Order: sequence, then C-alpha cells, then structure tokens
Amino acid sequence: MNDQTPDRYITFLGLDCDAKADRMMEMLHAQMAASESRWVRYFEQKLAEKARMATDNLHFVGSQINSLFSFFEELEDEEGLALLWHLEHNCC
Repeated sequence: MNDQTPDRYITFLGLDCDAKADRMMEMLHAQMAASESRWVRYFEQKLAEKARMATDNLHFVGSQINSLFSFFEELEDEEGLALLWHLEHNCC
C-alpha cells in the first residue's frame, strides 16, 4: 500500500457499520413480515443461505445491496433507502 491509499479499516473507524447493518436487517425483517412482495421469498432463501454460511449482517447487506434497494424502493421506504445508501457508500 502506498502512502496515498487510506487503510480501509482505519477509515471505517467511527462509522459503526456493524450496528447499521444490524439495523438494516431489523428493517428488512419488519418489511418482509408486512409485505407480500415477490422479494420476500427471495430474501427468505438468501437469509437461509446466510445462516448456513454463518456470514455477518454487513456481508449480507453488501452482497445483496441491489436487491435490497429494489425491495425498499418498491415499498417506498425512504428510511430504509437512506440507510442502504449510507451503508453502500461508507461501509461496503
């Protein structure tokens, strides 16, 4: 790494990415419970894979960012979209 390249782990300090990813997962579960969207079945499958693979919430959010955006856009969930944007641009 050259002197101009920031250390990504240092740049994550103070962002509390894990807690924000945990919040995103809470929001996802709440929206899934209240929705009949086609995305619900998709996320049920992906969450089962997440459990089998024992990945953390930040990894899940990062790997599903586009699908999460589509789901929250469909639901017009501005709070969820804002949190996703923040996670994508600052944590993933």
